[in-house]
Amino acid sequence: MSTDIQSAPETSAPQQGPVRVERRLPRPAVVGLYLAGFALGAGLSALTGFAVTSTVVYGVVLGTLAVYIATRAVEGRRKATDRLVTCLVTTAFGIAMIPLVSLVYTVLDKGLARFDSTFFSNSMFRVVGEGGGAYHAIVGTVIITLLATLISVPIGLMTAIYLVEYGSGRLKKAITFFVDVMTGIPSIVAGLFAFALFTLLFGNDFRAGIMGAVALSVLMIPVVVRSCEEVLKLVPNELREASYALGIPKWRTVVKVVLPTAIAGLGTGVTLSVARVVGETAPLLITVGLITGTNLNPFDGRMATLPVFAYYQLTQPGTATQAFIDRAWTAALVLIILVMALNVVARLISRFFAPKTGR
Repeated sequence: MSTDIQSAPETSAPQQGPVRVERRLPRPAVVGLYLAGFALGAGLSALTGFAVTSTVVYGVVLGTLAVYIATRAVEGRRKATDRLVTCLVTTAFGIAMIPLVSLVYTVLDKGLARFDSTFFSNSMFRVVGEGGGAYHAIVGTVIITLLATLISVPIGLMTAIYLVEYGSGRLKKAITFFVDVMTGIPSIVAGLFAFALFTLLFGNDFRAGIMGAVALSVLMIPVVVRSCEEVLKLVPNELREASYALGIPKWRTVVKVVLPTAIAGLGTGVTLSVARVVGETAPLLITVGLITGTNLNPFDGRMATLPVFAYYQLTQPGTATQAFIDRAWTAALVLIILVMALNVVARLISRFFAPKTGR
C-alpha cells in the first residue's frame, strides 16, 4: 500500500514594516563639502595672517571635518570613518606631491634657458664666461655608469643566485648581513674606499674614470643583490622541481628555467639600480674630479660627470655668474631626464619581458 503525499507550495511571508532604504552622499557632494571646508580654512587663514602653510593646515582640517560630519549624519558611523581615513590618505598623497611638483617646475623653469644644441655639443674647454656646454660631462657620466654596471651586474646577479639557489647556513647569513650593511653606507665612504684602493695600487697622483666606476659599483652591488634576490624568490618552486624530475642538473635549471622566468624583474631591478647611482656626486668628487675638456679613456686621466659639473658650476662661478648658474640648472635637468628615462625603461622591460600566463 502506497500513499502519495502532496506538499503544499512554499510561500514567503510578507515583509512586515517599511523597507529600509540606504542613504548615500553623492560623490560630487563629498568633493564639494571638502572644497567648501578648504575655502573656509583659507578665509580663516586670511583673517589670522595669510600664509601658505596655515591655509593648507586649516583647509585640510576643516575640509576633512565637514566630510566626516556630513557622512556621519547621512550614512552612519562606519562609512564616516571610512571617508575620514580616505580624506587623510588623499591629503597625505597631495602633500607628498607638492615638493616633487615644485622641484620639477623649478628645474624646468631655470634649466630650459640653456637646454640647446650648444649645451649638448660643446665642452667647457677654454670657456670662462657665457657659452660652452656639458658634452664632456654627459659622455663621462655615460662611460663611468656603463663601467659601474659592467662591474656590478655580474657580481650582484651571481650573489643573488647563490643566496636563493645554493646558499645555506652561516655563509648565507653572513653575506646577507654584509649586503644589508653595504646598502646603508654613505656614498662618501664608497668614494673614499675607491680613492684609497687606487692610491695604494698606483700612487697619490692617479686619477681615472675607473675609480669613479668602482666607487659607484660599491653603491650599486647591494641594490642589485637585493632586487635580484627578491625576484628570484618569486619563481615558483614547481618549475624547479619539474626540471629536476627530468634529470636536468641544477646549474642548467637556473640558466634555462629560473633566469628566463625572472628576466623581466631582473631587468627592472638592474635598471633601477643604475638610476640609483647615476646622480651620485660625492664619490665622483673624490675620485675623478673635473676637467673642462673631453676624455674618452676611463683608465687614464680625470673625467667630467654631470653631477660634479653641476656642483662646480654652482659653487665656483666665474665672472659671468648667471651663465654658470644656468649651466648648473640645465645639468640638473638633464640628470632628471636620465633618471626618468631609466625608470620608463624599467617599466617597459617589466611589461614586455614578463612571462605570459595566458593560453
